[in-house]
Amino acid sequence: MLLALVALACSAGAAAEVRMSFHSFNGSVLFGRYPHAFIVLEGTLEETGAPVQENYGFTAKTISTRILSGPVEHAIMTEEEKYLRKTNRHFTVTLTDAQYWRVRAEVAKWRDAPGKYYDLDRRNCIHFVGAMARIAGLKVEYPKDMLRRPKKWLNHVTRLNPQLGARPID
Repeated sequence: MLLALVALACSAGAAAEVRMSFHSFNGSVLFGRYPHAFIVLEGTLEETGAPVQENYGFTAKTISTRILSGPVEHAIMTEEEKYLRKTNRHFTVTLTDAQYWRVRAEVAKWRDAPGKYYDLDRRNCIHFVGAMARIAGLKVEYPKDMLRRPKKWLNHVTRLNPQLGARPID
């Protein structure tokens, strides 16, 4: 009986993990949704057993032509389930509980930054996702020709990190 309880405790602990997936959305001019990158967090915290089902992206608070001329007000957004199914999942990494909490703190830092923090070329959804990737220990670069092309950029990050075993998405 004791052996069965130990085995159960070990298997429950082994199943507890949080996975962070990196997504891009191709965009659709007809539906007013633009190319976008974001993260999805899923799983269970090892320490508490609490379930995790979250996603975060960084965007301009209001989409208008003003984003072309400099910083604008920003927002952290979450994707609805119906949109998640229509995105490109590029790769997934497993986080420790400590990394998960660092990701959550970084999300709050971006959300709570004062003033106009979204900049199409210097602080957009790609930079946000890159900050999360670095927390997970991934190599990240921001080639200028990819700063407005989330799918191309995440494919670039995939190639920079062959340990992921992921393939670029067409």
